[in-house]
Amino acid sequence: MRTGFPDFRLGSVLATSFTGTLSERHGNAVERIPTPHRLVDWLAVNGLAVDSCTPAQLELARELRESIHAAATAAAIQDALPASAVQVINDRSAQGRAAAILTPEGERRWRLGSASCVEDALGVIAADAISIIAGERDGKLALCASPTCRAAFFDTSQSRTRKWCDMNTCGNRQKKARFNANQRKNPRSAE
Repeated sequence: MRTGFPDFRLGSVLATSFTGTLSERHGNAVERIPTPHRLVDWLAVNGLAVDSCTPAQLELARELRESIHAAATAAAIQDALPASAVQVINDRSAQGRAAAILTPEGERRWRLGSASCVEDALGVIAADAISIIAGERDGKLALCASPTCRAAFFDTSQSRTRKWCDMNTCGNRQKKARFNANQRKNPRSAE
């Protein structure tokens, strides 16, 4: 893992984890894949290792990321999916070459071709986005309650009432802000 870059925010859903490579979209945006090599790192961490990435492939990845975010946001608020986002997701899904394989532990993994490239990995991410946006998986799309984040995430909690994309970042930040506001209102309660 290359140093000097923000940590990846990893989740259990590939497509929404990929959209999390740009966080704080409504605040001071944090780009977690600023270079082609950093995209290679993210793909490797997510089981989609590729040998290399060009600047043009990084741009394809960012276009897919933003398209997934736009479509997932629309789905979360039950709005019409943006046609341009749907087109990008479909194009990336159709262009990728990967096979689903079953591990001995009974889990699905993706195997990219022997000459795997970024487009193949993007195809897997696009296919994952299609499955969650189409409602094929148990869970629901939601938006982070943090006003600076508003990341799309896939809520698989039993009650489907999760509020934060990541409790360790957005959730803790919001709870700390609420606590500090209460302390300013009631300074004697800290004694």
